[in-house]
Amino acid sequence: MTDVEAVFRAEYGRAVAVLVRAFGDIDLAEEAVQDAFAEAVRRWPVTGTPPSPAGWIITTARNRAIDRVRREAARDAKQAEAALLAAAQEADRPESGEESPVDDDRLRLIFTCCHPALAESAQVALTLKLLGGLTTAEIANAFLVPEPTMAQRLVRAKGKIRDAHIPYRVPGDADLPDRLRSVLAVVYLIYTEGHLGRAELSVEAIRLARLLAALMPDEPEVLGLLALLLLTEARRPARADRLVPLPDQDRRLWNAELIAEGQDLVRRCLRRNQPGPYQIQAAINAVHSDARTADRTDWRQIVQLYDQLLAVAPSPVTELHRAVAVAETDGPLVALSIVDSLPLSGYYLWYAVRADLLRRLDRTRAALSAYDMALSLVTQPAERAFLTARRADVAASGANSQ
Repeated sequence: MTDVEAVFRAEYGRAVAVLVRAFGDIDLAEEAVQDAFAEAVRRWPVTGTPPSPAGWIITTARNRAIDRVRREAARDAKQAEAALLAAAQEADRPESGEESPVDDDRLRLIFTCCHPALAESAQVALTLKLLGGLTTAEIANAFLVPEPTMAQRLVRAKGKIRDAHIPYRVPGDADLPDRLRSVLAVVYLIYTEGHLGRAELSVEAIRLARLLAALMPDEPEVLGLLALLLLTEARRPARADRLVPLPDQDRRLWNAELIAEGQDLVRRCLRRNQPGPYQIQAAINAVHSDARTADRTDWRQIVQLYDQLLAVAPSPVTELHRAVAVAETDGPLVALSIVDSLPLSGYYLWYAVRADLLRRLDRTRAALSAYDMALSLVTQPAERAFLTARRADVAASGANSQ
């Protein structure tokens, strides 16, 4: 990875957020930051990476935005003058140092993107685009929709923010709860995108979750989300950015400090007795974290927690994950009957889980077919590598075919 690519992955969202604060125009901010990175691609290989790459990008992007505003000044002199004044004021503001939760640019941008005037799918997609730096194609893959459809959603969402004059700020205390579900979904999806590849997105998601916890310490779902991310992140050293199933992970590599923090948060949530989806998912991960060896995992408790999760947030994908746990308590045949009843035939993970259950039942031919379908649908490189290797193992095993 080049220096420019590394800085893009780490700083794109912050740079966009800073320019949105400065100019109040999302399209202008995006274009200026993209121009700055294009300039970095041209200049840095010749001049070397600057001492403060993020500051260089933000300064260059701000200058590009100012130039554009000046070019358009003739069409709307008052608006241009206001934008230039705001940009001049922002130029005097330091781009590094400690920031309080309510003054964090990225947090402000998340709440702007998660305004109730926007459809929930647009809220999540727009934040992934602006803060995560994901391409439209990557976001479309995450939502399982065609790229042109996602591009239209993003254009409409930005237009809605502009036309409705949605403010760029963290809402007041009275408005926070109504915006919370979408904000938590955004942070979780940012983490998910980084889970098996772009580690800097996972770091950013955890940072944002900590900011939310500081901003809303009495919201159990905020604590639940932070616990879920920490307990999941604790297993990263055992994965090394590969997909390694829990039973195959070397648990001695798990981060004990993150596990302790995550479990403490889960206990705080339990004391509140206001269960929600993120708290229950965190509890499931806490049970996994309690088992220092795979054969000591309390799968029956995990099944019970999935039952509770389905009660508060029913979903075929949750039922699929529950089936994985059922395979450990009641066997792969019972789990397979659950999987086959789910309306997820267009979802790669449905085929992957089904393939693994068929493998365990020694139904090799059917398992290979399911692996082939999963591979035809999967887009994440780490997941593709895992499925390819698992299929090869099954093909070479010589197990009896169906």
